[in-house]
Amino acid sequence: MLEGKRIVLGITGGIAAYKVATLIRILKKNGAEVKCILTPASSDFISPLTVSTLSDNPAYQIFWNKEDGVWTNHVDLGAWGDLMVIAPLTANTLAKMATGLCDNLLLATYLSAKCPVMVAPAMDLDMYAHDTTDKNLSTLSDQGVKIIPAESGFLASGLEGKGRMAEPETIADHITEFFEKSQSLKGERIFITAGPTYEGIDPVRFIGNHSSGKMGFSIAENTLNRGAEVILVTGPTNCKLEHKDLKRIDVRSAEEMLAAMKEHFSSCTGGIFSAAVSDYRPAKQADQKIKKSDDKMIIELIKNPDILFEAGKSKREDQWLVGFALETQNALDNAKGKLERKNLDLIVVNTLEDEGAGFGYDTNKITLLDKNNNSINFELTSKDKAASNILNYITEHIK
Repeated sequence: MLEGKRIVLGITGGIAAYKVATLIRILKKNGAEVKCILTPASSDFISPLTVSTLSDNPAYQIFWNKEDGVWTNHVDLGAWGDLMVIAPLTANTLAKMATGLCDNLLLATYLSAKCPVMVAPAMDLDMYAHDTTDKNLSTLSDQGVKIIPAESGFLASGLEGKGRMAEPETIADHITEFFEKSQSLKGERIFITAGPTYEGIDPVRFIGNHSSGKMGFSIAENTLNRGAEVILVTGPTNCKLEHKDLKRIDVRSAEEMLAAMKEHFSSCTGGIFSAAVSDYRPAKQADQKIKKSDDKMIIELIKNPDILFEAGKSKREDQWLVGFALETQNALDNAKGKLERKNLDLIVVNTLEDEGAGFGYDTNKITLLDKNNNSINFELTSKDKAASNILNYITEHIK
């Protein structure tokens, strides 16, 4: 499973750094390519020569080597890896990651990384149990960083308790599991909608909503990271996403999004419809800007096509379909009705009653409800992690 996988391994200044030699050997034995970045303090516990010899790559430590004039490009390192693993993760580096502090090559690479990140904390038991440590780990988790929990045992301080870095074999198992999951949608082509629709009143004005597209783009990115091809149909948004297996179609109105669905959904194995489509549009769109004249202006609205309903109506037995329901009241009852009416396999429910959920936020609080009336609630988390939770459920229960 690790054959040809590229792993950026960050090593920080904790006593557990000596165990990283074993981790590198395991990863290399299983076919992975490994590049290691050491913080200045880490070389007190494991030598750069050991790391370089075992990884078959230079041990990266500083941006600029004055002796040979070589510049180490943290951006290239961050783009090279399929996964970044930091082990051990000290309290010091944890705090810097959580606050965005960037004072060494490892942290610069972390902030530049295009790949998922996994960390294995290691510190004394009182440090590991401290409220600040817990808060910092929660911050990383909310940002989508995978935490490999510390284990209990004898510590360098002479105390016994929780704080030991997970054993190299355990970390390797987590890495293997990550790559197995990363291929969970390989061979699939997924149709995803995102963002709002804008329904023109005249060339200047429109009817729309506050959707930012962040949730849909997070789903698309996570889907791509799991090996699928993605057709992403998006309304107007500032979100950006690039990938060799991504086909992006930009639309403005509900009718344009419907046309894209009719053209592409049939070629896909599943669909995730997260777009916030305007329910109504002006009956007529003026060719020129409407000038302000009377105290009142009456605009006749007509119902937009129900894109999700049309997708559910055309869905084949070998396809699956996921919809979204953003509610302001009676969320689960309304979502259940939508699930049945639109022939969905799963519906993602959120409500504006929950602080931090809904349009514009980087976070979301969701409930998943499937066609067999099974439901699962998730706490408020980043939209990236919410997207991962949705895709985990799809791969385990729907697909």
